[in-house]
Amino acid sequence: MPITLTDRLEDPQLRLGAVAAEGVRADAVPEGFEAYLSGVIATRAQGLTDTQDARRQAARDALRHGAYKPTGRAKPAAEYLLRAAAEGTFPRVNAPVDVCNALSLDHLVPISLWDLDLAAAGAFSVRRGRSGEAYVFNHAGQEIALQDLVLGARVADDAPLVTPVKDSLATKTTPATTRVAGIVYAPAAAISEADLAEILTAFAAWLAACGPESRAAWALLPPGGTATLAP
Repeated sequence: MPITLTDRLEDPQLRLGAVAAEGVRADAVPEGFEAYLSGVIATRAQGLTDTQDARRQAARDALRHGAYKPTGRAKPAAEYLLRAAAEGTFPRVNAPVDVCNALSLDHLVPISLWDLDLAAAGAFSVRRGRSGEAYVFNHAGQEIALQDLVLGARVADDAPLVTPVKDSLATKTTPATTRVAGIVYAPAAAISEADLAEILTAFAAWLAACGPESRAAWALLPPGGTATLAP
């Protein structure tokens, strides 16, 4: 079933890409994935080169806007993963989420993933959070304030679902998830369009390997335009 994603940001600091997959299985770890993940964790645990650290900083700076300051608990999700790799506590959730997190750690960019059936929609957009907007992001009931933060929203009611920092609990994947979509938030200062296309190609390939019936598609979001993904 096709989905659409519209860029309502038109922010020159960010390059946006999307993936969508159907037929995934939460318990279907792709062949070769464990070796890939282990290698990425081992490499990141050794620290970043100057070039890599510049990319990490660029990803953080690209989220800085208005009232939103990407520091402390508000920093991009990839930085949490980087710390977890260094501490030997890298999280394992399920096959699609693990793929998302592995790529985020590898490329040092934040990536969102959500369950399309829980979202109950086929049209989404990327915009900035408004004053007073927030959502619960974990089972403890903690909320993240969304004002001026980049976010992915459902078009039907404009409800925010994901951000480069923490995704909404309401549409996070579960053991029953079979349809997912994701957004890669790439800093334009450090990642070219070709680089982003490579990340998206790998993302779609890994998701397509999450189960014998899984299939996936990816697209670059044109600034101010709409991309259609039909796995």
